[in-house]
Amino acid sequence: MGNGRLTEDVYTAADARLAEADARVAAKYPGEPPGRQPVHTVYVPASRFKTRLVADWGKQALRVFGEHADQLGLDADIADRVRTKLLTEPIEDLRIDFEDGLGRPGDDEEDATALAAGRTLAVTGGTPFVGIRFKSFEQATRRRGIRTLDLFLAGLLESGPLPEGFVVTLPKVTAVEQVEVAADVLERLESAYGLPEGALRFEVQIETSQSIVDVNGTVAVPRIIEAARGRCSGLHYGTYDYSAGLGISAEYQSMEHPAADFAKQLMQVSAAGTGVRLSDGSTNKLPVGDAILPAWREHLRLVRRSLENGFYQGWDLHPHQLPTRFAATYAFFREGFPAALSRLRDYADQTGRGVLDEPATAQALASFLVRGLDCGAVDEGELSFSRSELDGYARRTL
Repeated sequence: MGNGRLTEDVYTAADARLAEADARVAAKYPGEPPGRQPVHTVYVPASRFKTRLVADWGKQALRVFGEHADQLGLDADIADRVRTKLLTEPIEDLRIDFEDGLGRPGDDEEDATALAAGRTLAVTGGTPFVGIRFKSFEQATRRRGIRTLDLFLAGLLESGPLPEGFVVTLPKVTAVEQVEVAADVLERLESAYGLPEGALRFEVQIETSQSIVDVNGTVAVPRIIEAARGRCSGLHYGTYDYSAGLGISAEYQSMEHPAADFAKQLMQVSAAGTGVRLSDGSTNKLPVGDAILPAWREHLRLVRRSLENGFYQGWDLHPHQLPTRFAATYAFFREGFPAALSRLRDYADQTGRGVLDEPATAQALASFLVRGLDCGAVDEGELSFSRSELDGYARRTL
């Protein structure tokens, strides 16, 4: 190595001046977390949650897909993969809803529903990810939300351990302090129920203007992530509450409204590199009755749009939305699979053919392949990399 003109004290001084910044960046931006991200979250009112719910949703979705799938013009391989998915894992992430889906039935009834839902989940299982959405930490519903979560855990944990992939959802955040208190409550619940520290994590729904820009005019999303003290696993966009709060008329409320894109882009910028994952919202146009085909076509388009924009998860509200959720997801990954695999192989072999990809793009290519593998769009036998190799590229420090 040649001799430069700078002495060691210059290097030492640079390290010293940036030590605090280095530690801050490492702590706040750990990168993509390990493990699978579900392609959707299914919301079911708590009063309708039962032991056979997942199987019943799968059967209903499979039946309607069998009746109408040929009119969608899907590739045969995609259609086969959708059928297999609906038979084996129709719901990846289930959220038992005690907020909008339940309403305000009265304290005694909600107490009973919370205990019953916890007990039912303890003997049900059936989804890789599961949890509840409780009422918000705004003043009017705060105590009810905390009590519901407490009673649900009581019912759940009296019969067994906390399920893997358990996560709860905090809705309608209007002040960052609500996130701080939610983190405190989860810590107290862990202590009360003898759970390991950090076992209870939560998603924050971004569905109010205050969760985008706070009262001081600053971007609220980074502060929300920080306020969660490592417990925030995801940010979920709430299509209709957010749109209505901005005064957008019902006819024009949509996942693809410019106001929605603005909010979601701020979510992306704020969450990038933090390990907090993102989810798009839902469409309220349900594929039922005479509207099955038009609603399916719109759902296919919207899911595809979300995927192209870097939102790999969304909400589903009805069994008939499951076929198009998986069809759109599988088509997205199948179409991109050959090029992604070829480019990552060229990068790994340093061939210099075709496209000269940067390390950051190699990470994105590996992450794409991992997501395709996790959701069932890609089979492991089709890859020229092992899963551990893909994970290594996906999480490599640049």
